[in-house]
Amino acid sequence: QVQLVESGGGLVQAGGSLRLSCAASGRTFGSYPMGWFRQAPGKEREFVAAINWSGGRTYYADSVKGRFTISRDNAKNTVYLQMNSLKPEDTAVYSCTAYRVRVSTTRADYWGQGTQVTVSS
Repeated sequence: QVQLVESGGGLVQAGGSLRLSCAASGRTFGSYPMGWFRQAPGKEREFVAAINWSGGRTYYADSVKGRFTISRDNAKNTVYLQMNSLKPEDTAVYSCTAYRVRVSTTRADYWGQGTQVTVSS
């Protein structure tokens, strides 16, 4: 079992930056691919980014490519999402996820409770 706790959300102006963190429990954190999803009000949940167990491979949704960067520190059991050049349409609840086996853009095996990101215009 993996428990995920996100932090770092908040209110930021368009063009600004935020860094989300996700602290994971469990000694096997380093073996899990990790990811981020988001859900805006009235919209379906969507994939944002993912990273393999070593950090050597990353995946991004087209809508965030070039603006967001996912990274991980296995020694700290933490995954990060650096968000730059934020836009009002990035406003959503961002949830950290973990995969037992492989990255998927449609599902994950473990979910955090989510952190709110609000981008004002």
